[in-house]
Amino acid sequence: MGNLILVRHGESQWNLENRFTGWVDVPLSAKGEEEARAAGEKLQGYTFDKAFTSVLQRAKNTLKTILEVTGQTGIEIEYDQALNERHYGALQGLNKQETALKYGDEQVKIWRRSYDVPPPADKTELNPDGISESLKDTAARTLPYYEKHILPEIAAGKNIIIAAHGNSLRSIVMYLEELTKEQVLELNIPTGAPLLYVFDANGAIAEHRYL
Repeated sequence: MGNLILVRHGESQWNLENRFTGWVDVPLSAKGEEEARAAGEKLQGYTFDKAFTSVLQRAKNTLKTILEVTGQTGIEIEYDQALNERHYGALQGLNKQETALKYGDEQVKIWRRSYDVPPPADKTELNPDGISESLKDTAARTLPYYEKHILPEIAAGKNIIIAAHGNSLRSIVMYLEELTKEQVLELNIPTGAPLLYVFDANGAIAEHRYL
């Protein structure tokens, strides 16, 4: 079995502004660019056979920087929207603090962290199709992609890096660590922090830690 590295993108401009981002394709902030470089520094000495990322620039650019810093720009990269952040519905673009004042801290925490409660799906300028995803909905696209495209590479002994988003990665971590719906409520993956998974010969997790 190969090793797996998960990296949430560096801070985005809307992370900086404390806004719900979802599928809106915002860039990294200056701090986010620094976090991507720092992640690359932490990954010096790790060799990757293939990389996977979403189609959103904050994840793609984080991966690009990591591969530049580690001197591995020639490896194969697969881009897929299955690894995109969850769609935050009518909350996309809204300030998180102002939303909490309007709906209450507990309700916003449920929308952000719960497994199967999606945000409001009202049609807005940033959500003209009225889409909204819970973590369960996100997992329904992320995990089949992981099982079909990524897991076989790890099983073949390849070392893999995934640069993606808070919730697409939460769904993968929930799957890997067999977390309950209650446990995943408290799971938060920090920006720009590489998370290593080492598997034994049977495919069980032998070690997992932030680098």
